Amino acid sequence: MCGIVGYIGDKQAAPLLLEALKKLEYRGYDSSGIALVHEGALKVAKAQGRLQVLCERTGDGGSMPGRIGIGHTRWATHGEPNDTNSHPHLSQSGRVALVHNGIIENYMELREFLTKRGYSFATDTDTEIAVQLMDYCYHGDPVHAVREAVNMLTGSFALGILFQDFPDQLLAVRKDSPLVIGLGEGENFIASDIPALLAHTRDILRLSEYELAVIRKDGVAVFDRYGTQQAKQPEHVDWDAGAAEKGGYAHFMLKEIMEQPAVIRDTVRPRIKEGRIELGLLHITPEDIKNADRIYIVACGSAAHVGHIARLYIERMTRLPVCVELASEFRYCNPLVTSRTLTIAISQSGETLDTLFALREAKARGSKTISIVNVVGSTIAAASEDVIYTWAGLEIAVATTKAYSAQLAVCYLLSLYMGQCRGIVSAAETAEALEQIQALPAQIERQLAESQSIQYLASLYFGCKDIFFIGRNLDYAMALEGSLKLKEISYIHSEAYAAGELKHGTISLIEPGTLVVALCTYAPLRDKMISNIREVKARGATVLAITEEGMEQVQETADHVMWLPKAPELVTPSLAIIPLQLFAYYVALLKGCDIDKPRNLAKSVTVE
Repeated sequence: MCGIVGYIGDKQAAPLLLEALKKLEYRGYDSSGIALVHEGALKVAKAQGRLQVLCERTGDGGSMPGRIGIGHTRWATHGEPNDTNSHPHLSQSGRVALVHNGIIENYMELREFLTKRGYSFATDTDTEIAVQLMDYCYHGDPVHAVREAVNMLTGSFALGILFQDFPDQLLAVRKDSPLVIGLGEGENFIASDIPALLAHTRDILRLSEYELAVIRKDGVAVFDRYGTQQAKQPEHVDWDAGAAEKGGYAHFMLKEIMEQPAVIRDTVRPRIKEGRIELGLLHITPEDIKNADRIYIVACGSAAHVGHIARLYIERMTRLPVCVELASEFRYCNPLVTSRTLTIAISQSGETLDTLFALREAKARGSKTISIVNVVGSTIAAASEDVIYTWAGLEIAVATTKAYSAQLAVCYLLSLYMGQCRGIVSAAETAEALEQIQALPAQIERQLAESQSIQYLASLYFGCKDIFFIGRNLDYAMALEGSLKLKEISYIHSEAYAAGELKHGTISLIEPGTLVVALCTYAPLRDKMISNIREVKARGATVLAITEEGMEQVQETADHVMWLPKAPELVTPSLAIIPLQLFAYYVALLKGCDIDKPRNLAKSVTVE
């Protein structure tokens, strides 16, 4: 979602802010802006569209002098994308400027409150309420003003704030939305995500809920919501800065697809020791798993699709009922959670707000909790009793690829481990399965080396208006992700359907020339899938099948086939996703789409 940056030091702030915002473009945005304090006044520049428009408008920051400033890339929630609704927002008096990530839920109530006190509003946003409220609460002490205003806000927020009268300090506060402080020599920074800081510092502080930071060029003071100063230890980030560069690839998405063999190795290898699975769980014991009576998996988007695959394996290996719930629905459906429930939250960023709220709801009802996330120290990781990190590295493209594959690999290990804890999976079965998982990276490398065939198939079908994905059991779970990948980066209408449901209405959408991608990898239902392929072909569909090498009956039935190497069922989803990712990528490439930053989408969804 929205990107926040801030700087205070001895350098000109605007060029630094613009460069930092470029590192956050992957989060998704529709406008951008910066605000600086210079010669006793707040100056603001904003622009709808890509960040390059703002760079051109400000001469790459050269026309905006000042050594303290804040910047923002906005993803619209309240008010259409335009220059006026863009951040930073300036108070009516001109004394306060603010950038915001999140949603102020009680903004209409506060708008009425402020209107009665003489404030008028220039924008349609919820954020303007926050800056006007801080102006209303300001009587010479900016820290008091921010704290008083924040206590009146309901919702989620990460805020960077400048006061015209205090050009020597930058304020920051957060609730539910991420915000970190970068510590430099004679300069300090704020950012909503670490990549914005890597060019300047590797030492950071993570703000906790309701913590307020007073940031000066020579130091940082952090206070809790009651005004007590907190002693926080800096964290050193050892990320590879090169991960934020394309490394010769045309797009981050292609680079990240190609990184998947290494990511799976890095995720799996440290967790297999002398034939044992060691997930590093510190609080969830084997006894907790043995005594569990049900499992919930809560997630959004691609992570939820991982959850559907994990459900099939966990149920098989534990004989426990597993329910996969969209995190956005979980806390509103009065879930059947008790102290014997185990809730697994899956999130790439560890900041997905719906997933965070679902996790909190499960905990409040007594559930044990495990999170599977990629970002160390993220909000969801901190909120969980235990966390399993995927170690996928920095993922820049909005459409996830390598993080999805890393989550799948963790779920294989977790399923096996839980099956062992419950005495259902034997040591011999575990050893065999671990060999299969460890063989995955080499198999995927061979797939990636033969991507030209996928590119050819994409050239045949990139002009389609509607594409349907069908499958059964594991294949249906994979179809969900294949369809999502295609629609989110190519803008082609695409839907995934359970193949057994075709006759219950869906088949009416098939007409001559319609492309149907049929996943046909799940051996127990392969014959039924072949029948489903014949059904759609009888209605004029063109069928692109995905199946294992040697399945001649599938080849004879479909129009084209994407072949997978022969592999055990356990790891087939990790192999099947590769051609689906590549197909989506090459279709989008041929259509000329903005692959890494698809319209209307954001990398980390930190609002409900």
